[in-house]
Amino acid sequence: MITGDKVRCETKEYAATSMNLKTRDEILSAMVVYGFLSYADGFVMIPNQKLLGQFADMLEKEESLGYVHRLALESEKVLEATLNGEEDTIARILEQFHDTEAPILMYNNESDLSAIVNLAYLSARDRYDVQRENKSGKGFVDFIFYPRRKEEPGIILELKVDDSADNALKQIKDKNYVQRFKGKVAEKQEVKEVILVGISYDKVNKKHTCRIEMEYV
Repeated sequence: MITGDKVRCETKEYAATSMNLKTRDEILSAMVVYGFLSYADGFVMIPNQKLLGQFADMLEKEESLGYVHRLALESEKVLEATLNGEEDTIARILEQFHDTEAPILMYNNESDLSAIVNLAYLSARDRYDVQRENKSGKGFVDFIFYPRRKEEPGIILELKVDDSADNALKQIKDKNYVQRFKGKVAEKQEVKEVILVGISYDKVNKKHTCRIEMEYV
């Protein structure tokens, strides 16, 4: 949920008054009642950006959470590497995420690859409004990061499986995904720079590749 996704849950109405919450659904149900989560159509989610930020802060600061805490810190490195144009660092950390989080996951398409990328950029949600598969220009972009502070650059991620990261960058340009940051006619343009990120995975060599370019808008 910290990545913005919904989680299936069978709500338990009695959970709110119980002092002995045992199951996953009971705990999530109580969090819904007390306003920490929202519920709709069998799924729970973090309802707003303020709470999402608080959950993210807890993951990064609370060492008692152990592995989850370390995962959040590692994702911070991915964002910093992106902002600094460190292509090899991003590819290396994605390898680690894939090997430790989903070693049996087969990247059959870009949707499978996006699951790992979404996790790797966990901490980015503190500084960016991260959206997936938005209609943009002449097509759809895999991930688009809208900065919460106007002085930071926007980020566009395009993913490829059994294709090159260079072709991912080419698609971003050919389909004019940067248009999302230019806004509508007569609107004030806040973002001045956009980082274009192409990420690919070779199923034969089992390697991730990353290419980064900066574009001014």
